[in-house]
Amino acid sequence: MKKTILAFVFLVASALPNYAEVVSDSPEFTKARNQMVRTTIEERGVSDAKVLSAMQTVPRHCFVPKDLVPVAYSDRPLPIGEGQTISQPYVVALMTEILQLEKDQRVLEIGTGSGYQAAVLAQISRHVHSIEIKQKLYEQANKTLKLLGYNTIQLRHGDGYFGWPEAAPFDAIMITAAVDHIPPPLLKQLKEGGRLALPLGNPFSYQNLVLVTKKGNDLIVKQITGVLFVPMTGYALKESSP
Repeated sequence: MKKTILAFVFLVASALPNYAEVVSDSPEFTKARNQMVRTTIEERGVSDAKVLSAMQTVPRHCFVPKDLVPVAYSDRPLPIGEGQTISQPYVVALMTEILQLEKDQRVLEIGTGSGYQAAVLAQISRHVHSIEIKQKLYEQANKTLKLLGYNTIQLRHGDGYFGWPEAAPFDAIMITAAVDHIPPPLLKQLKEGGRLALPLGNPFSYQNLVLVTKKGNDLIVKQITGVLFVPMTGYALKESSP
């Protein structure tokens, strides 16, 4: 796959921006969503029918601050407050596709953010768990997902570095923040043959999106493309190389 550098917005904020309760869907939003999937996702190589359907279904405009609703379907990351971003749609679709999820498989997301990626995962898997370290983002995501009817998604406020032991093992784990090593607790909670997708590398520079498959005592690592994500915070930063 051609190497692509994906720029993410870094934003320092002490409070969340204004979110609408839930912006209703409309033919205009549906048209924008379908065009987004066709021109910025499908034409760039994402072909899994389940993923394309999920991206056509989840209303991204409901997961961004109110003033960013008009650009919700542009293929770029957007600031959501607390120094975090909602990933660009192509990255969301790509990370979802490489996990090769099935309906009955269990998936853990590290970094709920606004809840958009969790909603996409929930269109495919009935067992989605997601952890968010930022209290305000956790509360906003929980509110948005409930209002949209995503009642099967299990959310937790906490440090995703340590995973969700009591819900393990997981068939797939997705980390949506940059880290320079693979957190050992997450590997422990991954099933044999399970897949882990993450942006691996310098948290403050470029990273590589990689897919890690657990095979006994071995890890099979496949590099996908170059990316730039916001850093994983909490314990991960303490463990990062200087």
